[in-house]
Amino acid sequence: MLSLILVAALFGPVATPVTLPSEPAPLHGTLLTPSAETRAAALIIAGSGPTDRDGNSGMGVSASSYRLLAEGLAAHGVATVRTDKRGVGESAAALTSEAGLVFTDYADDARAWAAEAARLTGQPCAWLIGHSEGALVALAAVAGGDDAVCGLVLLSGAGRPIGAVLREQLANAPEPFLSQSLAILAELEAGRPVTEVPPQLAALFRPSVQPYMISWLPLDPTEMVAAYGGPVMIGHGAIDIQVGLPDARAMAAARPDARLVIWEGVNHVLKVAPADRAGNIAAYRDPNLPLAPGVADDVAGFILQAR
Repeated sequence: MLSLILVAALFGPVATPVTLPSEPAPLHGTLLTPSAETRAAALIIAGSGPTDRDGNSGMGVSASSYRLLAEGLAAHGVATVRTDKRGVGESAAALTSEAGLVFTDYADDARAWAAEAARLTGQPCAWLIGHSEGALVALAAVAGGDDAVCGLVLLSGAGRPIGAVLREQLANAPEPFLSQSLAILAELEAGRPVTEVPPQLAALFRPSVQPYMISWLPLDPTEMVAAYGGPVMIGHGAIDIQVGLPDARAMAAARPDARLVIWEGVNHVLKVAPADRAGNIAAYRDPNLPLAPGVADDVAGFILQAR
């Protein structure tokens, strides 16, 4: 193991642009292969919003967590594909209308990318590493079974339906923002679109995003992880201010045979950060801050042990 890490440190992994056929346009990503032997393959699935292959978005996130994770895994012999989501970055042309996007589109893309990652690396299957909302995408991708998927690594993922998470995040909002938000959320949970959305709530509930939310709200990650028969790792930062530790523990309770790893002093983007909110969020904007010690090691160790 040490010799592989030394080789990777000396020569570095190899990054190759990759594309996946899709309608109305191809999807794009990066294959990162170890400089030494490839021992396993994985797909890194991005979280919510306009998140690109490196884990960055125009919404104040520039931590490059996915790139750093891919580099850390490569040092252990794990090749990764990380991608620009449909509608983001080089994959922008693959989404022509926000209103036409539903949650299963991301799950379908994950299945296709997993098969491509396995093919590109000569592996029998690929692991799905889902971060934040990407953890739920990973669960949805294997809901019907998939031989191209070896197992799941769920990082910083919610352990409740997203409606419960949103209510928690909205709890301290001022009125009338709070009551208006809760009323709209209840309608969307019932599968009913809301055409009249107050301007101040458009960022969250604009009509064009409602089809996606209606398809997302019924999904229960604990039910989904309990139904999945493959190996599962659940990793979570102890000072994650977006998704709390009870979510990770709920997931682990639903799958008692899963490996649960809690990283002390680590936040939602998998970096060591202060516990206070301002300091915690500052780490979201620091690509030079390394991935927290142990994250890549623990993920790689799980993948290689469970092969």
